[in-house]
Amino acid sequence: MHLELRHLRTMKAIHDAGGLARAAEVLHITQSALSHQVKGLEEQAGVELFVRRSKPLRLSAAGMKLLRLAERVLPEVDAVADEFEALRAGRAGRLHIAIECHACFDWLFPVLEAFRRDWPEVDIDIRPGLAFNALPALAREEVDLVISSDPEKIAGITFNPLFDYSPTFIAASTSPLAAKPYVTAEDFADQTLITYPIDRTRSDVFSLLLGPARVEPKAHRQVELTAVILLLVAAGRGVAVLPDWVLREVKYQPDYITRPVTEKGLRKRLYAATRDEDLGEGYMADFLRLARTEPVKLQRA
Repeated sequence: MHLELRHLRTMKAIHDAGGLARAAEVLHITQSALSHQVKGLEEQAGVELFVRRSKPLRLSAAGMKLLRLAERVLPEVDAVADEFEALRAGRAGRLHIAIECHACFDWLFPVLEAFRRDWPEVDIDIRPGLAFNALPALAREEVDLVISSDPEKIAGITFNPLFDYSPTFIAASTSPLAAKPYVTAEDFADQTLITYPIDRTRSDVFSLLLGPARVEPKAHRQVELTAVILLLVAAGRGVAVLPDWVLREVKYQPDYITRPVTEKGLRKRLYAATRDEDLGEGYMADFLRLARTEPVKLQRA
């Protein structure tokens, strides 16, 4: 039996309208064409689909089976058609984000909340990029955007600058380093340094300060969560260097002191890596706009 979507629409229209004449009007075809279509469908099925002696016309048991099929299939087909229309109109799409930055969730969630209000039909997902190779996944179209502070030259991939930030030193207010206006690499030699569990080449304090100065901290402890790092620092169990947006809520609390790293301070830039062909999508351009402006509000808080 060869079923087409028009057959399912015909069955549902006749059932809903209660007769061929009104169903033909709904389907925008003549009653004669509709009768011919029903006859052909019954010949394929080998059974009657309607009880013709009843008024209004009603479906037979076999016809009810087709009606139930139509009620399952047609809404899904119509939903996909709506999605395709939204894609053609630029209202919908996919934005699966990989993050090579533990602390980025602090500013990313406000960005996504603003983005969701403007683009409700875009499918959003977040994956921790440190758990897999995010940039190759971007090239394979497994994700659509990678947040990273380490740009690379990759064909077909653009690293869109978002904003600059300052890796900032934080310690307990009782720390002897509280007396200093800024910290240097040598100040870490007798400290327990607490960082996120990432490779040293991706850690700001190691790549920008300790590595070039060839200074090793007294101890190095890795902690997954920002909140736990701050608790350990407040308890005097170590010091940390975190992005300035992370410290907006604690830098004025009496348990902590924050200081620039080196006299001039450190600066790092965050990027959003995207495939070149996606840059023309309206929702991608809007996400990049929000990702450039919303985090700055946190830095100024």
